Amino acid sequence: MTDPRWLVDEMLGRLARYLRFLGYDAEYARGESDDALRRRARAEGRILVTRDRALASRTPGAVCLASTAIDGQWRELRAQVPDLGSEVRFVRCSRCNGALRPVAADALDPSTLPRERSDRVSSLHRCDRCGHVYWEGTHTAAIRESLRRWSAPSGGGTDAG
Repeated sequence: MTDPRWLVDEMLGRLARYLRFLGYDAEYARGESDDALRRRARAEGRILVTRDRALASRTPGAVCLASTAIDGQWRELRAQVPDLGSEVRFVRCSRCNGALRPVAADALDPSTLPRERSDRVSSLHRCDRCGHVYWEGTHTAAIRESLRRWSAPSGGGTDAG
């Protein structure tokens, strides 16, 4: 089974980033009309995720969320798409949705390397599109913890994430 491809509208930018943290192809659509979003979702084989009920009702397969907070959005999406993964994967750039590729530290400009102790950085990844560098670090641990809390049966409370 192939991972779903997402088209996330401008009301859900943080959710788009979290989907990318999980390795999903999640395009973030800003400034597009409802008709353009519908055409794009259909043409690119993407699932539209929106808070706009009218847009969702006119778009086959769309997911409509009500929450304005990232933790609520995550819970709602997981409720509607139960097979959605929750493991952080270094596959997609959280900034631009480009593909990440492993890269050796000596191939990078030293100013782009992590400030964390080098013995704690096991692998580096760079975005093919924008060049941003990623590594396993404290930010990744915080993302995992947020996802763990939000995925817990009780929900774990509200989080600005």
